[in-house]
Amino acid sequence: MPTAIELAKQFQASLVGEASLALNGLAPLERAQSDQISFLSNPLYRQQASDSAAGALIVSQADLDFLQANPSAYSARRVYFVSKNPYATFARMAQHFAQSTMPQYQSGVHPSASIDPSASIPASCHIGAFVQIGAGVKLGERVAILGNTTIASDSIIGNDSVIHPSASIYYGTQIGERCIIHSGAVIGADGFGFAPDFSASGGEWVKIPQTGRVVIGNDVEVGASTTIDRGAMSDTVIGAGSKIDNQVQIAHNVSVGSCCVIAGCAAISGSTKIGNFCIIGGAANFAGHLTIADRTTVSGNTSIIRSITEPGQHFTGVYPSMLHSAWEKNAAILRGLDKIRQRLRLLDKNQNRES
Repeated sequence: MPTAIELAKQFQASLVGEASLALNGLAPLERAQSDQISFLSNPLYRQQASDSAAGALIVSQADLDFLQANPSAYSARRVYFVSKNPYATFARMAQHFAQSTMPQYQSGVHPSASIDPSASIPASCHIGAFVQIGAGVKLGERVAILGNTTIASDSIIGNDSVIHPSASIYYGTQIGERCIIHSGAVIGADGFGFAPDFSASGGEWVKIPQTGRVVIGNDVEVGASTTIDRGAMSDTVIGAGSKIDNQVQIAHNVSVGSCCVIAGCAAISGSTKIGNFCIIGGAANFAGHLTIADRTTVSGNTSIIRSITEPGQHFTGVYPSMLHSAWEKNAAILRGLDKIRQRLRLLDKNQNRES
């Protein structure tokens, strides 16, 4: 087990307390034991942190000062890792301890896998059961392709990426290094492009060939059952470091910037450009052909129908839940807003005439 001083040096945290204390993992405040680490990143949980049995806490300097100023809250027997960003330090320590329990994929090709002779597969790769790899595919070093996954022709996957079971990677897709693609994800399916050709006697929706690619940068994670459509003529692009949750829909020609996070069930319509460091809440949705500025935050269930040009703004467009009877009354008022507006305009005109 690593000691407190070893962890403090590794994760660049200041240490207050017994340097030789051995620690064997992390746990929530309410469950942590004397040989475990927990973290405090919200002042609302200071009392819970004080009551915790955790042998070590990851804290900010402000939280440490608060605990030390309250003798009943501070324990000299506890170790404190002081960090500028306790939550991020917790995440990095959690990665360190999780390495011993996470699956390790041994290099080699399962006998049931089907690999085209023209594919480039380094010996360090892991190819699982019933995997299909098409012509011209190029895998980097230590790539893991798990069972029942399809990697279609001319796709490229960078070093140390993991593709989980039953993912579908369509032809020509490019995935960067250290990416994680979860089960059921579909990357590179046709975008939804059809041209109407109708007359009084009938007609059809004419399919527009989707000849672009999906290009995914390094260190991107794509959640289970998420779909990222290929571009119509140009590429659909996901920037480096972005994290996409489960069941997200990203349409053709969308561009997502670097280090964005997109929560579950969000939907981004075609040709919309999302800036860098954007935060998109669950079930938020975007109309097509929009431009969204860097560092924009969109709350869950919010609909964005216009471009956002000023960086760093936070948008929310969702009504809080209420009793159905109250909602019906409010909905009735909303239906009459146009008439109220007309009456106000008429009243304003009459007042102007009188003045």
